[in-house]
Amino acid sequence: EGYGEIVGGSQREESLEVLEERIAEEGLDKEVFAWYLDLRRFGSVPHSGYGLGLERTVSWICGLNHVRETIPFPRMMGRLTP
Repeated sequence: EGYGEIVGGSQREESLEVLEERIAEEGLDKEVFAWYLDLRRFGSVPHSGYGLGLERTVSWICGLNHVRETIPFPRMMGRLTP
């Protein structure tokens, strides 16, 4: 059995022209993405990010059966707060 995604990362496209081309290629409505395109139009820098699934990593290292066994305050039926 797998542990799901443990680590992920990406880099955002900073080129307005490339974004507009991709929106057209996919046949999407450009107006829906106007706010996002404006971010690139009025100044943007290359940026990236990553995420680490701490609970999934601990589950993998410890050989636990389920990720919920690593969550300090799990949300379950009848329990939504710590």
